[in-house]
Amino acid sequence: MDVTVTNAPERRRYEARVDGALAAIADYIPTDELVAFTHTEVLPEFEGKGVGSVLVRHALDDVRGQQLAVLAVCPFVSGYVQRHPEYADLLYRSRTRAVVD
Repeated sequence: MDVTVTNAPERRRYEARVDGALAAIADYIPTDELVAFTHTEVLPEFEGKGVGSVLVRHALDDVRGQQLAVLAVCPFVSGYVQRHPEYADLLYRSRTRAVVD
């Protein structure tokens, strides 16, 4: 199966297509320092075929190329990063520290 992934910034999502048909999406919110992934969805007819993993891998690689961090609000993206530690360096870490008296 040939999966093509593109960024659709006007829709704030990455899209995965199989033979031209929309197969999966990864919604995001962009900021100046990070991309927050909020929701990933694989259409039912493409579930269990690895389309979601291809989509997320491409999205993370694209964010890395932009030298931005990732805030993985979406459980699918978070789980993908946990299973693929080569992407752990992308995870956003707050630069502020709470001080408790």
